[in-house]
Amino acid sequence: MAKVKEILAALSAAEPGHAIEVRIPPYSAIQCGTGPKHTRGTPPNVVEMSADVLFRLTTGELTWGSGVSTGEIHASGDRSDVSALFKKIRIAL
Repeated sequence: MAKVKEILAALSAAEPGHAIEVRIPPYSAIQCGTGPKHTRGTPPNVVEMSADVLFRLTTGELTWGSGVSTGEIHASGDRSDVSALFKKIRIAL
């Protein structure tokens, strides 16, 4: 899905790095965020959600806190809160 990849590319550009892995199965995953570089195995900071949730976050229809509390967003690790990144990007859906 092209829009998923476009949004993930914008997130990566807004916060380059390799400390956080953002996964949108089965479409794509990226690494972003400053901090220790992840190279093997499961990274310590992982965010996973569906494409629908990604779109709702991007448009502001869903807040980070709501998504996490309802289980629509799975986030683990000290740096896994990427809510500020969604405020930095603008993608037309």
